[in-house]
Amino acid sequence: MSINLFDLTGKVALVTGAVHGLGMAMAKGLGNAGATIVVNNNSTDKLAAAVEEYKASGLNAYGYVFDVTDEKAVKDSIAKIEKEVGSIDILVNNAGIIKRTPIIDMEVTDFNAVIQVDLVAPFIVSKCVAKGMIERGGGKIINICSMMSELGRDSVSAYASAKGGLKMLTRSMATEWAKFNIQTNGIGPGYFATSQTAPIRVDGHPFNEFIVGRTPAGRWGDPNDLAGAAIFLSSKASDFVNGHVVYVDGGILATIGKPSNED
Repeated sequence: MSINLFDLTGKVALVTGAVHGLGMAMAKGLGNAGATIVVNNNSTDKLAAAVEEYKASGLNAYGYVFDVTDEKAVKDSIAKIEKEVGSIDILVNNAGIIKRTPIIDMEVTDFNAVIQVDLVAPFIVSKCVAKGMIERGGGKIINICSMMSELGRDSVSAYASAKGGLKMLTRSMATEWAKFNIQTNGIGPGYFATSQTAPIRVDGHPFNEFIVGRTPAGRWGDPNDLAGAAIFLSSKASDFVNGHVVYVDGGILATIGKPSNED
């Protein structure tokens, strides 16, 4: 009998912060592969709207309000999810924030706020979810990293610091939890066409020209381009893949510049 290595039927996937954009695209991909989707957010209204959108797409989805930086709230919510929906088989640490401020002007409180959401929260949520995965004999954890896990960039010091740390946290989780049949990997998105990037994706905008010119694929990513990586890292197809970051970036990190047409 043939086995579909990418089938997620019967699995429960918690995708933090997946109320729009790239997180929602990945969550929809998991749902279309058969998983039951659980999303969280701090905003009741945004969460309700997102769950309705998932259901309108024909997906089985649930929403829970909790703060991913609050360890007690996370513990209580994970227990509630596993009681009401089912054991969490897949965790995608997607929730994140960014503050664009030059280092010399950045307040310590703002720097810490980014670190808390983008680095400490994945530590908290993963630790809480992994306990159940260990008891059940396996699971999948995906940390949403960034090209800033590898590269620096003006005005995003806190974000880059957090995402660089998240890459190493991913490797540490893989190291400690592989023996329990838990695979921990990351996804590093490149530059994607979302509502947030719409104002700078118009023809003639300097940043649009820079991204298209810097990307070997010659375009911005479509959010749906992330679904395949998310499904792969959530499925049996990745059972011996551990501690890696899959960069879905159109080839940016592979080159110092977009290849020219000249020999």
